[in-house]
Amino acid sequence: MLVDTHCHLDFPEFDADRDEVINRAKEQGVGYIINIGASLEGSKKSVELSQKYASIYATVGIHPHEADSFTPETEKSIRNLAKEKKVVAIGEIGLDYFKHYSEPRNQLPVFTQLLKIAKDFNLPVVIHTRNAQVDTLKVLKEAMPVKAVVHCFSGDKVFLKVCLDLGFLVSFTCNITYPAKLSNSRRDPALAEIDWRDKKAEDLRAIVKAVPLDRLLLETDAPYLSPEGFRGKRNEPAQVCLLAETVANLKGLKLEEVSKATTENARGFFNLPETQ
Repeated sequence: MLVDTHCHLDFPEFDADRDEVINRAKEQGVGYIINIGASLEGSKKSVELSQKYASIYATVGIHPHEADSFTPETEKSIRNLAKEKKVVAIGEIGLDYFKHYSEPRNQLPVFTQLLKIAKDFNLPVVIHTRNAQVDTLKVLKEAMPVKAVVHCFSGDKVFLKVCLDLGFLVSFTCNITYPAKLSNSRRDPALAEIDWRDKKAEDLRAIVKAVPLDRLLLETDAPYLSPEGFRGKRNEPAQVCLLAETVANLKGLKLEEVSKATTENARGFFNLPETQ
């Protein structure tokens, strides 16, 4: 069995065939899907999906892109959603200084407040950090103890060591399947949003090799970051199988070993039942 620990099935990209997407994941051995709340509305939909589908569990949170619109009412709503039965984490939360959709001065207090909610409900957190590693670590260290996973890991070995030393898990997406360099013929303007990850593909594969198997999670971040061979198409949870195969090849392990370990890691982190 495999677990897709981070996807966004509540997004409109899945409105036309959500049931089929979930069934395809089951057919590929994906036993659980963690649907990630990235906004207040998305968190509500994430909870709704968890109530409708046995295989789906929810997180609730506010992405740093949404920090400018965060209000006391938003906080109250997230707290209420966190009480729902199948909510297993607060996330995704964190800092993003790359897109500038929200001001850093607003992101920092929102991040801190959401961490407090997680601690109040004894829930782990799913961390988003982009171009903000120093501040992210500063906030997390001040909030310790924190049970966290750094989603879509894109840092270097120094950042990895700090995360592991703090007891965090790290999660990788299908970008580790991308070629290290793109030829001119492959530079599709439609893929510009994810080209920044191609430049680090080889470095990320080295990071995967360095992560202890008991600290690693798998995610698709669907509908984003489809694996190599599906670039430019919508990603979906079934593709976590290709990700697991890539991790197994990089670590020189059998697919069954990676599947077993990452599933146990996901169960422990999100407090998932052994069987549905």
